[in-house]
Amino acid sequence: MNAPIGLRALRASDADAVAAIDRVLSGRPRGAFFTRRLAQLAREPASFAAFAAERDGGVAGFVLARLYEGEFGADRRQAALDAIGVAASGSGVGRTLLAHLVEHLRAQGVAVLTTEVDWREHALLGFFARNGFELAPRLVLARPILGAVPREDAFADAEARDSVPVRSMMRADLPALVAIDRRITGRDRGAYFARKMEEAMEESAVRVSLVAERDGTPAGFVMARVAFGEFGQAEPEAAMDTIGVDPQRSHKGLARALLSQLLINLGALRVETLRTEVGWNQFALASFLDRSGFRPHRRLALELPLAPPRA
Repeated sequence: MNAPIGLRALRASDADAVAAIDRVLSGRPRGAFFTRRLAQLAREPASFAAFAAERDGGVAGFVLARLYEGEFGADRRQAALDAIGVAASGSGVGRTLLAHLVEHLRAQGVAVLTTEVDWREHALLGFFARNGFELAPRLVLARPILGAVPREDAFADAEARDSVPVRSMMRADLPALVAIDRRITGRDRGAYFARKMEEAMEESAVRVSLVAERDGTPAGFVMARVAFGEFGQAEPEAAMDTIGVDPQRSHKGLARALLSQLLINLGALRVETLRTEVGWNQFALASFLDRSGFRPHRRLALELPLAPPRA
């Protein structure tokens, strides 16, 4: 008979045990990713939901989710399931961890739990399907950075880059970015941008977020992060969370200049792919991304709606 499963909060000291489990499942070492992510969890526990399962005195599994609001244009409080792993399949540990995570998120008022899965990972897709996940109304898009066809590559968009000053994002840009986003979305996402700014300035190993200027003031921005290991990715990949241009300055080549410079910077870092998500009905954004070389990714966006807790 299996020993009972104990659940507790995931700790920074669990990094080695978590990395060992993940290495068996993914076939590659991702210790640096888990060390960084669990250190971030220790610094900012309110931004994460992460639990360890214990059996016979050792870590038998883990689940790691990130709380957010605003990424990829979302207007609900969400959580992204970054990683889940168990030491032994068929043990019930994964199901127990996921159920505990869901109840915790419901109590936090989270509306939906999202994740991404490679369509070829049949066992993982089956696990999520059995636990209530469904296809999300979003498309995962990506474009290669290294080895792209030159004539189709935004690297070649020198005209846009030369005509628009683009620089690294700074803390002082925050009020201007929030104002631009408010004009685009009609919503105040100040808390989201404040947290993303903190990631860009303090938590990211490499700063890649950019601002485009007109007349010496911010007129557009792109927020991106270099992601080595999120969602089980085997190759260095960057995620583009948000790109926005002041509606008063649209059609001035700002978005093209921002994306072109971002791709150049990522290429210099030997990042291979830039990934983003777009709502299925965000037609203008999808059209821009299509013209910029983005295509459907092999990953599927999944989500689990979370009903509010019963009274």
